[in-house]
Amino acid sequence: MVTYLLKRSYRLKDLEEIDFNDLWENHGIFTTMWIFGKPPKILFFDSHIKNLIKSLQIFGIKKRFLKKNILEIINKNLTTKKKYNHLLRIAVNKKIISISFRKRIRPKLDFNLKLVNLKREKPQHKNLKYKKILSHLKKMDNSKSDIALISNKKVLETGTSNLLFIKNKKVYSPKKDYYEGNTYKFFNSKFKKIFKKDILLKELHNYDEILLIGSGKGVVTVKTIKEIGWKRKKLNQYQIFSKYYRSAIIKCNHHRF
Repeated sequence: MVTYLLKRSYRLKDLEEIDFNDLWENHGIFTTMWIFGKPPKILFFDSHIKNLIKSLQIFGIKKRFLKKNILEIINKNLTTKKKYNHLLRIAVNKKIISISFRKRIRPKLDFNLKLVNLKREKPQHKNLKYKKILSHLKKMDNSKSDIALISNKKVLETGTSNLLFIKNKKVYSPKKDYYEGNTYKFFNSKFKKIFKKDILLKELHNYDEILLIGSGKGVVTVKTIKEIGWKRKKLNQYQIFSKYYRSAIIKCNHHRF
């Protein structure tokens, strides 16, 4: 069960607070950011907000000063007096902006992927059609497991993160049908050769390492995929990616109120 530090909703037209609505299954967009430290820092904050606004426009959700309104709501609900290690979720549809905080769970090294035949609707955008994914995730210990989404016998992403696959020191990601998150974009700017290819389910045994990357989990090394008997062979790239991720954390600026 997820425990929330805070849950609030606001009318989009005038920012008046209303009863909380998480907006799942609505026509809209959300983003989840890691907020940490005292005073707070938000990792890849500018990229998150930029992507959120861009996707909302594509979904036909437009309002003057929307970015300013979102920043106002975030600042209203943050404090410099609290030490954070939480996930900050912003969700928006045509009428409502919702904000929530929940504790960020640190993933363990004995991490397992569960294979699920499922593809997100309009996966290029972080849209709110998440009911099927959430139905799987709520049954799991998210500190040591996630679901790998499979479609047409190809691996796409997890319920929470992007996936990277390593073979002979080369890094691969799926070709299409998944959302390129902000953590993925950060690593793509650091590693100029992340090769895109179809990640076939039948070829998973060829990969030495599988990594999850995302705001909620950071960088995670998959130890097993029990259903097919896959086991991690190395930790080399995990250690490299973790080093780059730690550098981003150190360089992250405090949130500007």
